[in-house]
Formats: sequence, C-alpha cells, structure tokens
Amino acid sequence: MDDFRALYLGLISGTSADGIDAALVRFDGDVPQAVAARVQPWPAELRERILAVAQGEGQLDLDAYGRLDVAIGACFADAARALLEQSGTPAAAVRAIGSHGQTLRHRAHGEHPFTLQLGDPTVIAERCGIDVVADFRRADVAAGGQGAPLLPVLHAMLLTVPGRARVVLNLGGIANITVLAADGRVLGFDTGPASSLMDAWCLRHRGEAFDRDGAFAASGRVDDTLLRALLADPYFALPPPKSTGREYFHLEWLVGRGDIGRLQPADVQATLLELTARSVADAIAAHAADADEVLVCGGGVHNAGLLRRLRELLAPRRVDSTAGHGIDPDFVEATAFAWLARQYLLRRTGNLPAVTGARGARILGALHYAPPAAAA
Repeated sequence: MDDFRALYLGLISGTSADGIDAALVRFDGDVPQAVAARVQPWPAELRERILAVAQGEGQLDLDAYGRLDVAIGACFADAARALLEQSGTPAAAVRAIGSHGQTLRHRAHGEHPFTLQLGDPTVIAERCGIDVVADFRRADVAAGGQGAPLLPVLHAMLLTVPGRARVVLNLGGIANITVLAADGRVLGFDTGPASSLMDAWCLRHRGEAFDRDGAFAASGRVDDTLLRALLADPYFALPPPKSTGREYFHLEWLVGRGDIGRLQPADVQATLLELTARSVADAIAAHAADADEVLVCGGGVHNAGLLRRLRELLAPRRVDSTAGHGIDPDFVEATAFAWLARQYLLRRTGNLPAVTGARGARILGALHYAPPAAAA
C-alpha cells in the first residue's frame, strides 16, 4: 500500500512503567524524526498493579487480566490524544498509531516461549479514531527469536557511521546494547537490569519512584560480596541472542542472592548501580572492544551517578547522550514503534534476525482498524 500520510504516532511504556512515552513522527523517506513528544503519567494505583504483576508479586484471574488489559489500553489512548491536542494535530492527519503496550511477561526460552504486552489496541483505535498496529514481538518469538531487542534496526539506520564501530546503549528498566560494527554488522541484546532494580529499591526504602541523579546510591558504598553474588547469575554469562525483563530481575531475585539484611539500604542501592554499570561495561568489552563511542538513550541517561560510573568503566571511550546526534534520548523507543507501524503497513520486515535469533526477517505487528466513521 502507498504511504499516503506522513505522520505516525508511537506509544510505549517500558519495563520501569514510569510513564507512557508518546511521539508524533514524520518521515523523510524512510528515516523517522519525532516532531512532538510527551510523557503521560500512569495513575498511581494502576502503576502499582502493573509493577506487582510484572514482578510476579500479584496473580491475575481471567477477569482481572481482561480489566487490566482494557485499563492499560485506555491510558495509552489518553496519551495519544493528549499528544495530538498538545501538538495541534487532528487525528485524520495520522496514518497509524504503533502501540507497543506494557510488557507484563517476557519468557523467550523454554518449551513454549512467549512474550506478553497488555494495552488493548482496539480500545486505542476506538477512542482515537486512528488505525493501530500492535503486538510487535510475537512474530519474532514464533520464528524462534527472542522478540527483543527490536530497536537495533532503528539504531543502525540513524547512527551508523561507515568504517566506525560504536555502541548504542539503551538504559530503560532493562539495559540493552546495539553494537554497530565498523564492517556494517549489527548485534544487540539485553545486558541485564538498568533502572528496574534501582527504582524498586528506592521506592521501598525512600518512597520515591526513582533515584534522582543517583543521589541515594551516591550516599552508600558498593558491597563487593553482594556485587559478586549478583554478577554470578547465569544470565550475564549467556551468549547473545538473549533478552530478559522485570519478571526475572526483581527484588526477590536480589534478596535471594545475598544477605542484604546486613547492609544499609544506601549500600544496596550503590551496589545495584554498580551492577548495572559493570554488566554493561562487561558486555561492551566482550562484544564491542573496538568501539570508541557509546551513545546513551532511555531514562537512565538522566542518572548522573550512573553515567559517571559508566564513563569511568568505559574509558577511554566517549560516553554521550544521543541528544548530541539530534535524537531525543527519552523518545527513541516511541519513535521506533511509530517506524514499526509504518513498516507493517508497507508490508516490510521489522526485525533483525542477527539480533533476535529468529529464523528470518518477519513483518511485525497486527492491524486494528479505527471505527469506519472515523476512518472516513
């Protein structure tokens, strides 16, 4: 089909569930550029439910599952409509919404691998009057892939420099890297936890949703015994392709790997920050030793303490925000799902089998139509 409208809208709430990122995206050829963006906060009670279920702390019967799916979809619709209003954009000007949804489970291994995102796309289409493309990960998983990470294809499009090796580091709830090799090869995988454990520990002990600038961590000291126990988890030694999520790296995982009761809460926070920095640095050393630059995006880019430690561990490589390359670090993922929606409608593939391990390239997503009156 022809790409007859230039605007797309991307939506995602990451593993931290710290808000719904919405980006309105225009395309220059195939290259996306966010022209407006915003973060829609979650209602506090709904965010608590999402985090409890994502971490395995809350069980859902089928009725509760259905209600949560619709409630999340309604919030995604609100985020899209708020961005349209903020930017003065009529719904008719948007070709489609690409909605990632909220991941509650990501189990890409085992006899029956699966990935589960909630946020009923039919609710979004109905309330926004715009076609919605959603469910982007399952086709890759069905093809034997991890279903994640999906951003490396966009990182490669936007940030490749021929003949130069560099790394794109996404610091969300989970950290993942994209290795852009000098010879054009692309590799990507989840390195382990980024903000998810730090946020959860900070909420438990400070009543704050996140550790602003890493100040809580900076007030403590790294405990080497706990750090060694955490880094000994088998996930860190797995070769790519690999992916993970909050259902694996959560507070019960932390409690099960060390006698944290002997430590001050600030010392545990400092150790969690060091875990993120060390696991990222180890992954880059193992898979991108020749890279001279690390470009950072995601919410963790605002954690000054984490960025400082990464610069120490990754020296002499430069560690900078993607903002220096004209890419807003807070909305790379939302932009990516707008791009994936367009890929779907153009019947183009969206995954990189070399990254996810899928048997081949696949068209990702499923289309949910707007009401006929709205479409007209």
